[in-house]
Amino acid sequence: MTSKPEPVADERLLHAHDLALSALREITPADTIGPPAGHVVEADDVVSLRFHARLAGYPGWHWTVTVAVVEDSEPTVLEAELLPGEGALLAPDWVPWAKRLAEYQAAQAAAAAAGEESDDDQDDQDDEDDDDLDDESDDEDDSDDDEDEEPKARLHAGDLDGVDIDELDDSVQDEDDESDEDDSDQDDDSDEDDSDEEDADEDESDDEDVADEDDVDDDEHERSY
Repeated sequence: MTSKPEPVADERLLHAHDLALSALREITPADTIGPPAGHVVEADDVVSLRFHARLAGYPGWHWTVTVAVVEDSEPTVLEAELLPGEGALLAPDWVPWAKRLAEYQAAQAAAAAAGEESDDDQDDQDDEDDDDLDDESDDEDDSDDDEDEEPKARLHAGDLDGVDIDELDDSVQDEDDESDEDDSDQDDDSDEDDSDEEDADEDESDDEDVADEDDVDDDEHERSY
């Protein structure tokens, strides 16, 4: 088996850039056409000339113009198109609707199953939390029972807030008795002071009477002379 010889490009085709640019300007603005980006020999008389594309959103794409020579005539344009180069940004491969629908339904079923497992886990967690709360409540009840069992002071009828009213009455009575004794002592001292003042007044009155009598006797004695 013999290998097919590589095609040899016509030199006129390799230099047909002006012809290719003229064809591109008929389908796209001139500012979207970049510098030459090489060529591809399709056959002996067919060559594809490439130019960088300057379109937004098409990095790595090339404007491609295929030119040919037919029966020793001048080169002519076969087609012009925009093709991706190596590393170009491409859209994902087309997927039939039936396959996309099946994948969507499978994803929905998986999400529903995951949601049910999450709900079960949440229910288990809630049950554990309820058990913990019940245990804490039981501990608090036991603590309250222990506090209730502690001995408390005995109170009499009429006692308020743990205060013995009888003790308060005795204390108040003792204070009243002491106050009465102090008042009695003060009254006695006051009476004695009043008696002393009256005695002094009487002595002063007697002295004045004696002095008056002496004056009368002197007057009578003078008159007798």
